[in-house]
Amino acid sequence: MKLATRLTSTRRGTLIVAGAAALLAGALILIYLNGYRNSVQSEGAPVTVLIAQENIPKGTSGTVIGSKNLYRTTTMRESQLSEGAFSDPANLKGQVVTQEIFKGSQLTAASFAPGGESLAAGLSGTDRIVAMPLDPAHGLIGEIDAGSHVDVFAAFNVVALRPDGSPVSGGQARAVLKRIATDVPVVQVAGKAGGAGSSTTKVLVRVSDQQAANIAFAAENGKVWLSMRPGAGAESTPPDLVTVETLLLGTPPVSVLRSLRGR
Repeated sequence: MKLATRLTSTRRGTLIVAGAAALLAGALILIYLNGYRNSVQSEGAPVTVLIAQENIPKGTSGTVIGSKNLYRTTTMRESQLSEGAFSDPANLKGQVVTQEIFKGSQLTAASFAPGGESLAAGLSGTDRIVAMPLDPAHGLIGEIDAGSHVDVFAAFNVVALRPDGSPVSGGQARAVLKRIATDVPVVQVAGKAGGAGSSTTKVLVRVSDQQAANIAFAAENGKVWLSMRPGAGAESTPPDLVTVETLLLGTPPVSVLRSLRGR
């Protein structure tokens, strides 16, 4: 204590104390920087990794993960990476999720397996694939293939109904047709729908869940037709009812609809 008092009582002593303090501070900074550098080196270099933006269900394809932005990229140290972590979105190509990936988890090879060619792998959200058993004329069999785009028409024989839903007395069934799906991609033209000797072929199309229900109902209770669309520049008019009245007499569809409702 006396030594310190003596040193600071003179100008020379003060300079010596200040110099010693500066040397000590410099030494401490060097020690800190060296420790920080060693810590960084032990954690490894920064790398990019793919992180799930939301829960990704089993069966989701890598293509869907990419197209629907189900992942984000972030940077972290090598020491923080899970084994087999994906750093490049190209790693997702041709892969399918084999176990649910939870939001915030790293996308790793352990959660994927090859299998991007399955039909389910390309579906997401409200996408559905539905099969229609069609004969050659109604289904354009031999003319369409995977990748073709078609419109789907449904034809029914309809009996006019009263407002309460009961059939009009003496009413006869009338043919009605309407386009129920527009610009539908064909996924596959499969084998015979009824086995050997059958005249129908399964045509698989990708549609929304509501369109799938409409097509299934039409195939079960009416008649389904496919119409091929142009490969490019296709246009569509609003779908309307087609009946004998609209076709031959030009009666507005709304008038025909009212008559079918018994009005």
